[in-house]
Order: sequence, then structure tokens, then C-alpha cells
Amino acid sequence: MTGYQPISCVQHERLEFSVLRKIPLQLEYRRGEEILCQLVMPLDVATRGGAEWLKFKVAGTDEVAEIRLDSIIFFAEKPAC
Repeated sequence: MTGYQPISCVQHERLEFSVLRKIPLQLEYRRGEEILCQLVMPLDVATRGGAEWLKFKVAGTDEVAEIRLDSIIFFAEKPAC
């Protein structure tokens, strides 16, 4: 990826809130040439190497992944029923 492009403070705060409140997210993001859309449980938002990262668990699996925040295309909270 090229240089990190920070996301808006509002979006960053929404992600942090989802981590703290354990709110699942519908997450659409770029991974290389692929665009993925998954239901995830956000685990952490961190800063490392001059970029911000979201660590999450993919719903229904044991897969844990981490992406740069600037690879996110869209996310929406999916409150538990």
C-alpha cells in the first residue's frame, strides 16, 4: 500500500466505540485487489508504524485479521438482537 491516509476523527471514534461496546460491524474493505464484505467483531484500534489499524474477528470463524483503517470502504454497526 502507499502512504497512509488518515480517516476522519468521527469514523475513528465510531470504530473505537464499537470495540469498547463489543458491537459487531458489517465491514467492507480492500485487501490487495480484492474487496471483501464481512460481519466482524472489532477487537482493537491501534497506531503502529505511522498508520492506524483495526484488529477484528470474522463472525462465525476463529479467523482474526488486521487491516489499515484507510483500506476500509464502509462500515456499519450491527447491534445484537
